[in-house]
Amino acid sequence: MHVEPHHTPDQLAELVRAERRAKVARRLGAVRLALLGRTAPQVAGEVLLSERQVRTWVARYNAGGTAALADRPGRGRRAALTGDEERRLRDRLAAGPTEADGVCTLRGEDVRRILEAEFGVARCLQAVYDLLHRLGFEPLRPRPRHPGADPAAAEEFKKACRPASPRSPAPARAGGSRCGSRTRRGSGRRGR
Repeated sequence: MHVEPHHTPDQLAELVRAERRAKVARRLGAVRLALLGRTAPQVAGEVLLSERQVRTWVARYNAGGTAALADRPGRGRRAALTGDEERRLRDRLAAGPTEADGVCTLRGEDVRRILEAEFGVARCLQAVYDLLHRLGFEPLRPRPRHPGADPAAAEEFKKACRPASPRSPAPARAGGSRCGSRTRRGSGRRGR
């Protein structure tokens, strides 16, 4: 396997020790072993990669040096909202519900509706909860208060309620038995 001499084996060993990302360190180690003259099957056995992966990483190193061994951007699903849209949504949710929302507090279904109406993004309920968590919102909230509630009437109601019933006394243990079952004293003795 041909390896371009971008670095010496000692320099690659230093890079492996200094690398914080385990995947990149493994790739650097594979390139170092290939530079030392090992074959792809030998390298694959030592760094726990397949032979094809070893050849791929050596080819990428040959083409672009150590920078080519990092993961390429753009992998995975694109985000539903841009950074600016996420900030707008965070501000919208922090401001609380509006008259048009028709609720006293926003739930997951309400946020889902807002996403679709104001941002044109349709997401399932779990994706909405994941987004809320990423934005710093917690799903559990205290019970909401209705906008038309009267705090003075609530206090009067609490005062007018009867006090709680007295606590029941602790149950008494059954006499003579440690486990609490009803047995005659001495019934477990052996006969003479």
